[in-house]
Amino acid sequence: MVPRHIILLLLTLPALADDSVSFSHEILPLLSENCLSCHGPDEAQRKADLRLDTREGALEVIVPGRPAESSLLERIVSKDADEVMPPPKSHKPPLTAEQAELLRRWIAEGAPWGRHWAFEK
Repeated sequence: MVPRHIILLLLTLPALADDSVSFSHEILPLLSENCLSCHGPDEAQRKADLRLDTREGALEVIVPGRPAESSLLERIVSKDADEVMPPPKSHKPPLTAEQAELLRRWIAEGAPWGRHWAFEK
């Protein structure tokens, strides 16, 4: 007979093993709330001809696996008012350190792109 604590440990291992960033649950909502009003599908509202609602567009400012080389992250953590995103004139609050770290981890993990959580199993 297998001791109960071994069974409990085995049941929790899958949850412990997968602490990767979820695109649909964490990154997409972050981008939607903070970036897509200016860098989304609405061509009339789009700034800098940059789309962050598509993988192809996002790859213009993201280097998968290399957050230090990703200009998206550089702009988000910048202290320069002319460079920081979202810009002060947008009246959107800057991303928190936790949000920036989440983006950094996602990019370090290869910036896997997914669909909205409602379309995933």
